[in-house]
Amino acid sequence: MKCTSNKSSFARLRDLPAANSLKKIILCCAFLVLFLTGCGSAKYDMPYEEQGNVSSYQLINTANRETIDPFAKELCVAAKDVTAGGPDLQQIGAAALFDTKNLDTLYAKNIHNQLHPASLTKVMTALVALKHGSPDDIYTASDNVLITESGAVLCGIKPGDKMTLDQALHALLIYSGNDVAVLIAEGVAGSVENFIALMNEEAQSIGATNCHFMNPNGLTEEGHYVTAYDLYLIFQEALKYELFNQIIQMTSYSTVYTAADGSQKNLEVENSNLFLRGSYEAPANVTVVGGKTGTTNAAGHCLILLSRGSNGTPYISVILKDESREGLYTDMGDLLGIIK
Repeated sequence: MKCTSNKSSFARLRDLPAANSLKKIILCCAFLVLFLTGCGSAKYDMPYEEQGNVSSYQLINTANRETIDPFAKELCVAAKDVTAGGPDLQQIGAAALFDTKNLDTLYAKNIHNQLHPASLTKVMTALVALKHGSPDDIYTASDNVLITESGAVLCGIKPGDKMTLDQALHALLIYSGNDVAVLIAEGVAGSVENFIALMNEEAQSIGATNCHFMNPNGLTEEGHYVTAYDLYLIFQEALKYELFNQIIQMTSYSTVYTAADGSQKNLEVENSNLFLRGSYEAPANVTVVGGKTGTTNAAGHCLILLSRGSNGTPYISVILKDESREGLYTDMGDLLGIIK
């Protein structure tokens, strides 16, 4: 649309009484018309900053009678706690329950607080690997897979061992192998440092702006943290990949990979998710589809789940920093009990 001005009309004003006043009025009106009708070009930037005071999902801008779609057009949101009618989870760091079909936040407690994620980090590791790698890619373990931290879950791979990304993702998500996370990071990006950069870039691109990653496995490290809400965003993005969906539902996994000397090595693991293993039961009207566990001294006991109600509606739930494993599953059951 081109905007033009009528010069002859303005010229005639010089011959009229009080021309200067009229000219000012007309010019002001012309400017107002140009603004409201969209003449000229306007650029609407809605940038968000990592650690910004305003989360991107809260931004909306209206101008020229046009609305810029907000970040959370198709997401569940909560700017404050939503706990009415839910369980009293005083002992946990953060918790949330999202109805991802109806975009409804059913429960939210401290969901924007930055906390240690433990192995829930591996959801982002899997997301980045699936985005930048191929399941058939073969990766070779370096000396960096020899993790010595006390209590770290390891699959036992050694330098020179070879795995496909498909095998490694199974070991990562089902058994939560910290050594396999390093194998994936180096295989996908060439180095752990490069992979971490991809993790943080991906977080920013999907609006998870209040988290920051320092490693691919979730072992405690300064500057490595997430929020419950950001985990929801990351988990939902990972669910777009069919392989991720398949893996998180498996109760166990066995495979054969190649050792450094060319021999074959067996790997058999069970899912760390006790809902899937039958040790704990969800409420009668809820089916736990799958998810990811995480535990460190700093993070406490953590769990993120995909569940479905009796009518098939999908839900994402997350608990961070619970006091015990038993308490985690009891509290998650209570949280899922909100679902009707």
